[in-house]
Amino acid sequence: MGQTQILMIILAVIIIGIAVTVGITQFGESSLAANRDAVAGDCQRVIASAQQWYKKPTSLGGGGNAFTGVTLAGLGISANNANGSVALAVADATNITCTGTGNEKTSAGNAVTVTMAFDAAANTITTTDNMAAE
Repeated sequence: MGQTQILMIILAVIIIGIAVTVGITQFGESSLAANRDAVAGDCQRVIASAQQWYKKPTSLGGGGNAFTGVTLAGLGISANNANGSVALAVADATNITCTGTGNEKTSAGNAVTVTMAFDAAANTITTTDNMAAE
């Protein structure tokens, strides 16, 4: 009877260890996905604000259908927040790119990164991130 109890204790310890390991892995994946979504939301906010600025006439302090001269500070958006940081790049008068860098690290050790490119002429947003490669 003593050997059966020891065997059951060892089996229980192994099962609990596996459960804890799976839980930690799930939590890590969940926090990566949450950070990616939060950074993507930040980029969407930047793109939406830039679109408003683009459509506003220059006489009212906007771009007059051009992104030339738009900045994060001009949009009233901070480059850093609890999710990470965002950067805005103007390619030309009708194209901008927002790059968001998160606080979480992928399994390869790289920061979560989301890039959104907006083309005003085609009215399209292209989104890429570095999570698919992980």
